[in-house]
Formats: sequence, C-alpha cells, structure tokens
Amino acid sequence: MPFVDGQWLDQQNPQSFPVIDPTTEKTLTGVAETGDAGVDCAVSAARRALDTGSWGRLDGAARGQLLNMLADLIEQRAEDFADLECLDVGKPAIEPRVIDLPQTIATLRHFAGWADKIEGRTIPTPGHMGQPTLSYTVRQPIGVVAAITPWNSPTMIGSWKLAPALAAGCPVILKPPEDAPLTSLLLAELVVQAGFPAGALAVLPGRGATTGTALVQHPGVDKISFTGSPETGQIVAAAAARGFRPTTLELGGKSPQIVFADADLEAAADGVALGVFANQGEVCAAGSRILVDRSVHDEFVELLANRAGKVVVGDPFEPGTTMGALINAKQRARVQGYIDRGREEGAHPVIGGGRSEHDVGYFVEPTLFTAATNEMTIAREEIFGPVGAIIAFDDVDRAVAIANDSRYALAATVWTRELSRAHDIARRIQAGAVAINGWSPLDPRLPWGGSKHSGLGRELGRAGIDENTEEKTITIVL
Repeated sequence: MPFVDGQWLDQQNPQSFPVIDPTTEKTLTGVAETGDAGVDCAVSAARRALDTGSWGRLDGAARGQLLNMLADLIEQRAEDFADLECLDVGKPAIEPRVIDLPQTIATLRHFAGWADKIEGRTIPTPGHMGQPTLSYTVRQPIGVVAAITPWNSPTMIGSWKLAPALAAGCPVILKPPEDAPLTSLLLAELVVQAGFPAGALAVLPGRGATTGTALVQHPGVDKISFTGSPETGQIVAAAAARGFRPTTLELGGKSPQIVFADADLEAAADGVALGVFANQGEVCAAGSRILVDRSVHDEFVELLANRAGKVVVGDPFEPGTTMGALINAKQRARVQGYIDRGREEGAHPVIGGGRSEHDVGYFVEPTLFTAATNEMTIAREEIFGPVGAIIAFDDVDRAVAIANDSRYALAATVWTRELSRAHDIARRIQAGAVAINGWSPLDPRLPWGGSKHSGLGRELGRAGIDENTEEKTITIVL
C-alpha cells in the first residue's frame, strides 16, 4: 500500500497488481496500487512538509544527519535489500551485494555531505541609479519532486534520485517500478526509523498507466525525475511541459565499446563481457555495440566468445550463477525477437542465439553476433538483454563515426593503451560519460546522464544538487 505522510495509507477498495519472481514465474505477492486520491494525498503532504512542516525548517546539517542515518540503516539491512532485489529483478545474488547496495549507501552518504554546503554567490555590479548595491544569490529547493524509477536497478537508481533531492531540501514522491517495487517499500520503513519528518518522502506503488500518469500530471508536482524508455520519457516530458516544470530524464542507450589493436585484449574481453552481460544486459549503459579494430577482430571475438561461454545462467540464489532471468515474459519475448531479427538481417551468432534450456523462468542465452553492421536493428535499438553486436572498423575516424551514428548518447568505453588517442576519442564521442579501459565506472561524485534520445539533465555529483535547486537573486540598494 502507499506510504504517505509518514504512514501507510489505507485506501478504499484499492486495485492490486502481482509481483512475479522472474526465475520461477510464481507470484511473490500482491501490492495495492495507489489511485488518484492517494497521489493527491501524497502531493498535499509533501507540499505541507515543505511550506509549513518541520521538513522545510530543517537546516542542511540536520538533513545530512538524516541521510547518513538512512545509509546506516540500509547498510544494516543490506542482505534483506539484496535478497529482495534478486527476487524482484532476477539478477544474480552477487550483483546487488557488490554493486547496487554499496552504490546506494555511498550515494546517500555523498549527498549527506552536500546538504550543508549548498551555497549561493556574491556578484559585484556597478550599482543601481548611482547607488551602490549588494547582490547575491541563494539556492533553494526546487519544490516537490516526483521520482519514477526503473525495474532493472530500483534500489540504486532510486538513491540517485532521492539523495540529491532530499539533501537540497525537496520532499520526494517515489513511484517504484511495478515489476520490482519491494525494495522501495522496505525503504519506506527505514525512512520512519531514520527519523525523517512526515511528508519528506512518499512511496507510491502502482502501474505507470495509472499511478505514474496521475503523478506526472498532478499540478502540485514541481519537478519530475524519470528513468525509463524514450517513448515513455516523451510522455513525461509532454506532461511536464504543460506546467513548465523541469525534468531530469535518463532514457537509455546503445553504448559503443571500442577496442583498438593496441589494447590489452584480455582485459578488454573481460570488460566488454561485463558491459554486455551484467544484470542480464538490462542496463541503460550496456555496451552492446562492440566496435573492434579489424586487425584484431578474429582474435578478440575468440576471447570474448570464451567469456560468454563461461556465463552461468540460472537461479540467482544458486552459488556460481553469473546471469539470472529477464524481468518478465514480455521482455524475454522482446529480446528473443531481436535475436531472431539479427539472424534474419545477416548477422552471425558466434555464441548463443537459441532458446534457453530452462523450462521455467524468463531466461535468455548470452548471445554475441559477428558480421554485424551499424545499420542492423540489433545495432540501432536498445535490446535491454544479453545480446552484443560485434562490428569491425578499419581506422579511428570510422570507429568514431560508427559510435556517433546512433539516436542515443549515454555512455561509451574505449579500450587502448595510447594516452593521446584515449583523450582524443573521449572528446569526439557523443556521450554523457566515456570510460577508458573500464566499462562504465559508477561513483556518486560523477554526474550521470546523456543527450539525444538518452535524455535531459544530469543526476549525481554537483549536478544532482543544481538539478534540485533554484537560484534566486537578491539585490539590496545600499
């Protein structure tokens, strides 16, 4: 049920939706969906918390203490969060333990440190009508923030949205993904234990077409932060535009990984495999376009196929499993459709490409295609599954041209030992984040986001604070 104004909201005759275990295809539980009245209640509570409640009166140091307390509580319950994420999402048990939960805790602590350091500027001017002036700015909370998170990494990406907004003093209304809402509901319990004032954070489970739509269209929401598909992002942006409300949109990618002949090919094969198969390929920054210098193409394909062949697909809780199940039946069918399309368009599956051997669960084989071109569907569209397209190139300019020939511009990876080339390629590639000799390193200190159809704005780092505050100018005539 919804968590609103510091308590669980008892709705009249609520609709519910099932939460399915992707590994067993069994229903884990049913969750009450937040209706229009619940959304309105959450927005009203958030507005009161900011305008007249204790949340709006807290100073930055106090907000930082609350965020640190929340980080401590999540750390204490890290095993519970990791197990829930495995059940909800289908990812191997090791991944939330070494990536999602440590990143979540680090993000909360990073922005706890920011909370009392949000400063304005003093700006010298020539004065006003012959009189001297003092002009300065302050950064104030942007208002009530609606945060809509995806199902692939709900705990970590949730923290990316919550931590900077709460540090800035904004009350947040979190709409978790309908396919994976359980860790967000656990988070609501810890918010109470941490001592956050009522209204500072609401959690509204529900489907996008109902709860999500009601939230983004609500006139009391001042800013929307959304992570999901470009198609849904356009709907969110259109709703926000009607009220001239700012948005932060992270809408996925089709990230290139460029392997040059001088690269450490063994290390590159390890990193490229991680970029394709981590979290079953259900990653916004998945490096699924693998651009390889033609002179080392065959050697690198053999190395990469060897890594893919060692991926162990199965129950996320089984020791040794390195890749779990996709989120639902629809996603499995979608990914399999792309695999079939790749074969039809002339790409060659060097490994995988068939139906999973598992009779139960939304499993797909790790798949690598050779003989791919950047014009093929598997190189153009975000698959969100464990599928990589290997494309040969002959020179640096061609590699850059292929990398940039995409509607997405979220992330990219360059594998090379040549320092000057690394800097040059990083400058020329159209992407919000470029990694050299390592796939998509994450850190809450670094801004995250893209351009083109990958979205608008940035999360994390100083950008996370700027995106959740408004700069106000104050001038005193002396």
